[in-house]
Amino acid sequence: MIILSHPTGNEFVRSAALALAEADLLAEFDTCIAWHTGAWLNRFLPSYIRGILEKRSFPGQLLSRTKTLPLRESCRLLALRLKLNSLMKHERGVLSIDAVYRNFDLWVSRNLGHFPDLQAVYAYEDGALETFREASRRGIKCIYDLPIGYYRAAQKIYAEEAVLEPEWAPTLTGLSDSKEKLERKDEELSLADTIIIPGSFVKGTLDMAPGVKGLIKVINFGAPAPCVGAGVKDRKKKLRLLYVGLLTQRKGLSYLFKAVDKLGDSVELTVVGARLFLGYCKSLEDALSRHRWIPSLPHEELLKEMRSHDVLIFPSVFEGFGLVILEAMSQGLPVITTANTAGPDIIQDGVDGFIVPIRSSEAIVEKLELLMDRERLDDMSAQAVKKAALCGWQRYNSDIVAAVRDALGGARP
Repeated sequence: MIILSHPTGNEFVRSAALALAEADLLAEFDTCIAWHTGAWLNRFLPSYIRGILEKRSFPGQLLSRTKTLPLRESCRLLALRLKLNSLMKHERGVLSIDAVYRNFDLWVSRNLGHFPDLQAVYAYEDGALETFREASRRGIKCIYDLPIGYYRAAQKIYAEEAVLEPEWAPTLTGLSDSKEKLERKDEELSLADTIIIPGSFVKGTLDMAPGVKGLIKVINFGAPAPCVGAGVKDRKKKLRLLYVGLLTQRKGLSYLFKAVDKLGDSVELTVVGARLFLGYCKSLEDALSRHRWIPSLPHEELLKEMRSHDVLIFPSVFEGFGLVILEAMSQGLPVITTANTAGPDIIQDGVDGFIVPIRSSEAIVEKLELLMDRERLDDMSAQAVKKAALCGWQRYNSDIVAAVRDALGGARP
């Protein structure tokens, strides 16, 4: 039996927790907020709050095994809404995301003694150190999920971006990570017996990590079930482009906006994503003012939004997987992305999407011009749906269960 912990939760955390519960391997799932969408209070909440809480909902099968620590994260979400930036200052703010992660990690570590037969803990980057220290002291195995590339590789690219695109540097919060935070990341890695990563790009970045002793397992994320008729689009005169992700230069935003500007009136762009940083970036604000911008959407509404577009552009310069790649493909969108994502693990270049070099607005323009051929666009859209259908969450779930059983040293049934 294992404890799986993550302070905020997301699609792949939900899937992993559910898979382990269904395999009867999950002793407890720990998180900050676990909202029940069927609760009577849901009907009376403002849509903004309801949308946030729906993102913190988990399958009903997990409810009896879920334990929460909601106070600090609830206060952080309120501070975010009220723009109380001083309370959320990077790392040092009492309501910063770093403070939430550290407090949550310490809480999980103190609960390990409640399970005398616990065999392993499963935790994620930045929220695992105290849990792993205590687990190691007790002889409990540590499974580490690293959903993004190793930080030393990231900082090298961020530093280059700060020189190449200085006006976007305020959005690169990773450049201001303290030595203490980075040392925590390295210790988490060194304590891990098994390291689960989402793609070959992340695996390549671990070449820069010292002291990694754990067995590395690559497990790609999954795609939602393709929508019926997702590959059939009502094509408009303009090519409808979509970007989904945090509003940070780590995602290659400047190159996206340059490409769209070069194509002018032949395309229209929708941006879905929230600001990750608390400062001001004039280039970002100017770009958002020129295009349709949606700060956040519940998952089902995001999939619906995808179906009303033609192409997803995801030009990250540094990524882990890029879950939106498979989500968009499942809704009939060919994807233009870079090799610094899971794109090469999923996309057959020129068939169901395109892989372009990082930092190349010219390459993005070239691929978009190819997709202005509606016959080609329809064919690639259909191929994208077929690919996504082969990459469902059930495959991810099976691989997670197998990896955990391997980590425990147990034979598979």
